[in-house]
Amino acid sequence: MRRRAALTAALAFASAARAQAPQRLRIGFAVGYAPFSEIGTDGQLKGFEIDVADALCRHMGMQVTPVILDFDGLIPALQSRKIDAILASMSITPQRQQLIAFSSPYYFSPVRMVMRSNAGLTVSAQGLKGRRIGVERGTIHERFLAEQFKGSQVLRYATQDQVFLDLKAGRLDATLVDAVIAQFGFLNHAEGRGFGFHGPDFGRDERHYGKGIGVGLRKEDAPTLGKRVDDALAALRRNGTLKALNDRYFSFDLVSQR
Repeated sequence: MRRRAALTAALAFASAARAQAPQRLRIGFAVGYAPFSEIGTDGQLKGFEIDVADALCRHMGMQVTPVILDFDGLIPALQSRKIDAILASMSITPQRQQLIAFSSPYYFSPVRMVMRSNAGLTVSAQGLKGRRIGVERGTIHERFLAEQFKGSQVLRYATQDQVFLDLKAGRLDATLVDAVIAQFGFLNHAEGRGFGFHGPDFGRDERHYGKGIGVGLRKEDAPTLGKRVDDALAALRRNGTLKALNDRYFSFDLVSQR
């Protein structure tokens, strides 16, 4: 009798422990884009979006399980339930909203062309006609170039780091990229010497670039997990957490509502 009671108590304790353990949220990241998400020298993930994910999950009583993927594999992984959410500087656009749902924006980013400062090129469809422009595959930049720079040679890469390598080596004339990623991942480093931003901020084109950067979610999860994420983001704005994370990484404001 005592053994049965002890077993019942042990099972009840294990069940209670499972109930109290935080639910894991599998979040897809596309790493290699300082200061948003990268792997540090200690092998640990770090960056603005990593910290935003941690803050969101803490507020929701959940625990982050990071899943590292190429950018163009994020939406398929979400749709096939390999991940539960995306935090990877993904713009909220009408095209993507046909496939997945989004939270409210957690930051806004300018989009610029990066070229050699002495290239003498004009950033326009005519000025870059026949020129080689590198872009990360699966991004809205790829679609924008295909529509707006039809006379250019658009070369597609798995990661933006590969684009920067070919730009530095002279195999590209330009790249279209989020300005923050270009600043911190290339221009602030020795390999970015002699390069700079050119042309307008294409991120202001809401028709192509949407309404900011949001957390990607499955459509069927929008009323449940999506609402929890939106409520958590609103709370992080109100209590100053989102602005504090912004100020930890950036000298300019990316998180205030437009």
